[in-house]
This record gives sequence, structure tokens and C-alpha cells, in this order.
Amino acid sequence: MAIQPKKHAMPTQNAADRSRNFSEVALGYTAEMAVGEAERCINCKNQPCVSGCPVNIHIPEFIAYIKNGDFEGAYREIAKTSSLPAVCGRVCPQETQCESKCTLGIKFEPVGIGRLERFAADWHNENSKAEPEKPEKNGHRVAVVGSGPAGLTCAGDLAKKGYDVTVYEAFHTAGGVLVYGIPEFRLPKKIVAKEVEGLKALGVTIETNVVIGKTLTIDELFKMGFEAVFIGSGAGLPSFMGIPGEALKGVYSANEYLTRSNLMKAYRKDSDTPIMKGGRVAVVGGGNVAMDAARTALRLGAEKVYIVYRRSMEELPARKEEVEHAMEEGVDFRLLHNPVEILGYENPEDPKDPKNGFVTGIRCIRMALGEPDERGRRKPVPVLGSELELAVDTVVMSIGTSPNPLIKDTTEGLVVNKRGGIVVDDGGKTSREGVYAGGDAVTGAATVISAMGAGKKAAEAIDAYLMK
Repeated sequence: MAIQPKKHAMPTQNAADRSRNFSEVALGYTAEMAVGEAERCINCKNQPCVSGCPVNIHIPEFIAYIKNGDFEGAYREIAKTSSLPAVCGRVCPQETQCESKCTLGIKFEPVGIGRLERFAADWHNENSKAEPEKPEKNGHRVAVVGSGPAGLTCAGDLAKKGYDVTVYEAFHTAGGVLVYGIPEFRLPKKIVAKEVEGLKALGVTIETNVVIGKTLTIDELFKMGFEAVFIGSGAGLPSFMGIPGEALKGVYSANEYLTRSNLMKAYRKDSDTPIMKGGRVAVVGGGNVAMDAARTALRLGAEKVYIVYRRSMEELPARKEEVEHAMEEGVDFRLLHNPVEILGYENPEDPKDPKNGFVTGIRCIRMALGEPDERGRRKPVPVLGSELELAVDTVVMSIGTSPNPLIKDTTEGLVVNKRGGIVVDDGGKTSREGVYAGGDAVTGAATVISAMGAGKKAAEAIDAYLMK
């Protein structure tokens, strides 16, 4: 049978409809589509796709189960190495990881590995009622700081080995960036909740509203009887440009903007969470978080949304799929533009004027790409005399984040780098005995799957440390 050269297209909501609702954009494969896509896999002997997966999912094996119609078997195969299959199937950048290694991709489009992973996980969640078996406890206790992808992965892997694991989460809901950062239309929160419940069924305890470094310290966790600690607290400290006007009302970090909408439910009509809605919005940045913020602004009622990015489309770091979705929904990309000032309303004759201090626009300068920098990217340089203004009511800064210094500042002997990331070895071991770390707390903002890979490595290292 001839191989279909292209992936089976992912069904999606109509762009005009979805840009004004928070329902999931991608609708998922039908069983027939999943089997058809699985049949495109040529089952390579050397399995190059597996080498591209940070958590080493047995990709050809789970695809073979789908090909044979055994969807639960596919899920079980994925679950051997991944604690969050329904999440990864939605937000993992497979195009630069497992799918980039697919042999079929040499001649045709690679197999839709992520779409098949999502299908298997969704099928399991909708059809299986079986509870996972709780492994026998081995008598050792481990604390995990943060319930994002790194923390949940580390907790799940340790629980499967028999460890008594407690996860401490600063917010009122478990999931970390999966619930406060990624919008409902990309990752429904019921999916995250289902994955968290699966970990609880394994015996993982999750304590919310506990800020490690304030409510409890790392040292106090050891005094409570924990023998090792994994820090997966993410990178929640936003960066700003340092340009005039960033203190005006209507300027947000992307972290705050998305947290208000996602975790604090500002997108609901009955929500009393304050957030700027409607008007014209400029999102500064070009990554996946910027796309999430721009598309969220549309759904909150914005009449116009700009992406302001200082490089060209070729350098845009966001996933191709997210960029395409944003464009389809009407986001206006102002590429090779860089903000130099945020403009605001001032009425010197009436200091109590309620409009005082609010954003009215953003001044940008056009950029051109110059010589490559140390990473090989062409450095953007300003074009003199090319300034222009965009009339906006809201500005969202999405130019990166770094780890919050709270844990570093309250943990003696914990070495960090100049960006505030915790310094670790290949297994996640820090400079403190018994303390391990991984994910964005180490690397700064990165992908969900890379954080999961770090959590998995740390779980192995913790197991070796406590069982020596």
C-alpha cells in the first residue's frame, strides 16, 4: 500500500468562531484518522524518533498498537515513560523533536506523533475506568517543590518506584505553568486535572497554597523527615525592557496577563478578576507565550491585536502551528519592530482625571537584520528616523522570564548562575546534599517536555542517591 505523503490534517474550530471563545482549537483525531496516520509509520529498526524525545517514549511501539486498533494498549505503552501524555500530545513541539527525526520525513511529511499521542491519551481518559495500581512503599520520603511539568514528572516516576512523595504548590491549583500559563483553548484545564488525579491515584500527595521559601524552607522540609528534595519551581519572574512607560496602567507581563485569565478565570463572564478587556492590544515578543497572550486578548474581546517582534518571521521562535493559528484568527504581526516607549494619557490640569496614567499607545522603531550574533542569529539593528506609533490600550510584555529568587535567597549553599538558574549536574544534583532541581528553575523558560525530561532524570538520580 502506498504511503500517504502528508499527515492527516488535525480538525480544528473555524478561525472566526474560535477567536471569540475559549474552547479547544484542535478537535483531535477520530479513531479512523488515528489508525490511518499510524499506518504511515514504517517502523524503523533504529527508531530515530525515540532519540528526539526527552522522556524516551517508545514511539514505534505505541503507534503499532494504534495501527492494530488497541488504543488502550497504546496509552499504556506511552505511560511507561510519560506521566503527562494528554498534555504532551497537545503542547510538545514535536516538529523540532521526535518528528524531526522521523525517517518518513526525509521524503514526505513525518508521522504525526504528537497527534497520535494525544489521541491515545484522550481515548484512555474517555473510556478507561481502571485505577493505576499503587506500588508498595519503599519507606523513603521525597518532597517536590512545584507542580509544573518537571515536578509532576519527578513525583510520578518516584511514586512508581514506591517513594512517599509530597508535592508543594504555591498556587491554589496544581499544574504550574500548565494551568496558569497555557490557555484553555490550547490545553483544557480538565486535561491537566485528570493527569494530576492520576498521580494522586499512584499515592502522590499534593499540598497547595504552600510557598517554599516563605511558608516552609528547604531546611524545614528535611527536618520534617524528607530525605531528598526536588526543586521544580519554574521561572515565574518576568522580564521587562526598561523603556519609559512600563509603569503605566494597562502594561502587563505575559505571566500576569495569562495567570489572571487562566488560573484566576478572568475569561469567564461572571469573573470579578480585574483584567483589561477590549480595545487595542500590543504583545511584545515572538515566542509561544506571546502567541498565547495575543490569542487570549482576542478572546477577551480586543478589537485589534498586534504582535510586535524585533526580528523577521524566519527568526520567530514560536511553534509554526501557533503562529499559523494566530494569523488565521486575525492577529496583526508587526515584524522588525522594536518598542522604545509606551505612551500614556496625562492631564496636568486635572491630576485626578481617571484616565491619568493609562496606556494610549506604543512607540516603535523599525529594525533591520545585521550581522549574526554569537548564536548565529542575525542581530536586529534600528533604522534611524523610522519611528512610528501604534494606538493601543494594553501592552503585554512577553520577552522572557527567570527563576524567582525566593528559594535561592532562603536556602543556604544553593549555587545559582548569573541568570538566577539553579546550577545542577547532568542528573539534576545541586550544590546542596540531597537537593535536586530541574526544568525552568534551572534553565529559565523552556518547553514543557524539556522540563519533564529534567524531572525524569532527577527521579533516577534521587532513587540512586537514596538506595545506595
